[in-house]
Amino acid sequence: METLVGKTTQELEAVVQALGAPAFRGRQIAQAIYKRQVRTWDGLTDLPRDLRARLAEHYDLAPCRVRSSSAAPDGTVKYLMDQPDGEVIESVFLPYPGRTSVCISSQVGCPMACSFCATGTEGLARNLSAGEIVDQVLLMQSLHPEQRITHVVFMGMGEPLLNYAAALAAIRILNQEVGIAMRHVTLSTVGVVPNIEKLADEDLQLTLAVSLHAPNDTLRSELVPLNEKYPIARLLQACRDYTDKTRRRITFEYVLLADVNDGEKEAHELGDLLRGMLAGVNVIPYNTTDVAAPYQRPTPEAQRRFREIVAGHGVTITQRKERGHRIAAACGQLKRSALRRGSMMRSLPVIAAAPSGKP
Repeated sequence: METLVGKTTQELEAVVQALGAPAFRGRQIAQAIYKRQVRTWDGLTDLPRDLRARLAEHYDLAPCRVRSSSAAPDGTVKYLMDQPDGEVIESVFLPYPGRTSVCISSQVGCPMACSFCATGTEGLARNLSAGEIVDQVLLMQSLHPEQRITHVVFMGMGEPLLNYAAALAAIRILNQEVGIAMRHVTLSTVGVVPNIEKLADEDLQLTLAVSLHAPNDTLRSELVPLNEKYPIARLLQACRDYTDKTRRRITFEYVLLADVNDGEKEAHELGDLLRGMLAGVNVIPYNTTDVAAPYQRPTPEAQRRFREIVAGHGVTITQRKERGHRIAAACGQLKRSALRRGSMMRSLPVIAAAPSGKP
């Protein structure tokens, strides 16, 4: 059944008008679900009881339900969320001093098959709808009413740019309906070049993060199979075009893997590659997963030396503050913990982005 979460105010006005109610009832619904995180029909106290009953005949209010949660000592909470069809996704609540961030999913599973990432080993079941994406934020906000969510990162399960239409619709709802500042939204991609180019034309002031992970094609193709389709030169040209059009700085994500991509040679290559770009590098030391992969975390000294070399090329480089490692909620660790019986997971390691953004 279709849900009301995921519809704009104008769409909600049309819904109630189709049931014979005045348009302002749609605005009341939008205020309730997006501003007050109302999650039950009984909670829509602004609406007459008969209108609530008629709406409930045709719509669900919100799609996500918490199946389980795990909390870390640092305040991070990982949520396993059921979807209406029985599929399961993971989302993470991340409190920081002065701000509260959430990491959300855009697909059930992921087709990209990055060798170091737990999510990518499972393949893809399906895209999430705009409502299923937005509702992760609303549900976590309802569970933490004392901490207003200020930042949203699309770094959970899935490749957002392969679910382009729903991801962009969700971003606009989060901005215009929920009130998340566009500059506080980060969209992460492994490099779906056609949709990076398309995103540049949207004129959105969001932050684009590109998962690079290697400074040359040979190594990147081993880590990120999509590189076979969109090699580094083409990816970086799309990134330069993006910054030229938007004047927004790109963040290149780089997972440090001991004795794989963390050496002095790779650091110099990376510095040469990105020198002069409107961009910075965010390094993330490898987080252990249950994936059978031969990767290890670099030593603190190796991490420090890598950062120093890249910075020596005039490239801004930072290291992500780690959160949620103990509950497998850190970068690369999200993995669908419970599969719907008969779930049609499929491995699609190299995908061309269709105009609709669907795989």
